Amino acid sequence: MTLVVTRDRSGKMKHRVSVRQHEFIVDEPPANGGDDLGPTPHELYDAALASCKALTVVWYANRKGIPLEDVEVQLERDDSQERQGVYKLDATMKFGGPLTDQQRQELLTVAGKCPVHRLMTQVTTEVTTRLAEEP
Repeated sequence: MTLVVTRDRSGKMKHRVSVRQHEFIVDEPPANGGDDLGPTPHELYDAALASCKALTVVWYANRKGIPLEDVEVQLERDDSQERQGVYKLDATMKFGGPLTDQQRQELLTVAGKCPVHRLMTQVTTEVTTRLAEEP
């Protein structure tokens, strides 16, 4: 899979992200030199975790016949120690529907095993950055 990020000069720091057939804007708030026209890269990182938890819980509930009707994930970030190597994300989940306490706990456990959660906590990510070849 390839995604592409290109500068959109209609904003100070605005960029367009293209993923498959989808496109969205990323930017920075004015305090960081942008126009706040879209989420920041850090917010997308955080959103990846929250949305993965929500999607994983819905997928699991559908597969297991659990009567889950609604899911909400609230994510709080504490990046005060990021430069020291600690980035804290605290996810609070709300489940709607006629669920038992046991089903709620089961869904919470599944949310803790979503692929992005595992990727962020159990995998070494290797990043390579290079220049494109000149035409």
